[in-house]
Amino acid sequence: MSVYTVHEPPSRAGAAASDVERFAFVRDGFSWWAFLFAPLWMLRHRMWLVLIGYVVVAGVIEIPVRMVGGPALAASLIGILLGLLVGLEAGTLRRFTLSRRGWKNLGVVSGDDLEDAERRFFDAWLRRTSPPSSGPHAPMPGPASAAPNRRGPLGSDVIGLFPEPGASR
Repeated sequence: MSVYTVHEPPSRAGAAASDVERFAFVRDGFSWWAFLFAPLWMLRHRMWLVLIGYVVVAGVIEIPVRMVGGPALAASLIGILLGLLVGLEAGTLRRFTLSRRGWKNLGVVSGDDLEDAERRFFDAWLRRTSPPSSGPHAPMPGPASAAPNRRGPLGSDVIGLFPEPGASR
C-alpha cells in the first residue's frame, strides 16, 4: 500500500472554491524514474532549484575525481549513488518544491494505487466539507466523548499501575 501527501495549489484570482483537478498527490517512497533519469525527472516536475542543486553537487563531487585521474568506475559509482539519493528523496524534493510555490499540504492518504488514494481522500474531504443532512437517511451522530479524567481512574495524581502514591502490592 502506498502513502501519498495531498497538496492544494494556491488560489487563483477570482476563484471561489478550490480547483480539485489541480490537487497534487505526491507518493512517498522510492522513485525509479527519479533514480534512472534524475535531471529529466526534475525538468518534468519543473523543479528548477532542485535541478541546479543536483548539477552543482554532481559537479563538485565528480570534477575533482576526474581531475585527479581517478578511475572511471569511481565517477560512475558516484553518479549511481547520487541517483540513488535522488530516487530515495524524490517525494521530499517534490514536497519542498510545492511548498516553496505556496501549495498547502492538506494531509496524508494511503491506497493501493493513485486512483484508490484519490478516491479515499476525496470521500473523506467531501464528508468533512459538506453540510450535515437531516433527511431520513442521515447518519446518526456518534457518542459524545467523555471529558478527560485528569486525576486518573481512581482519583490520584499517579499514572501507572499503583492506585495510590507510595503503594506497592
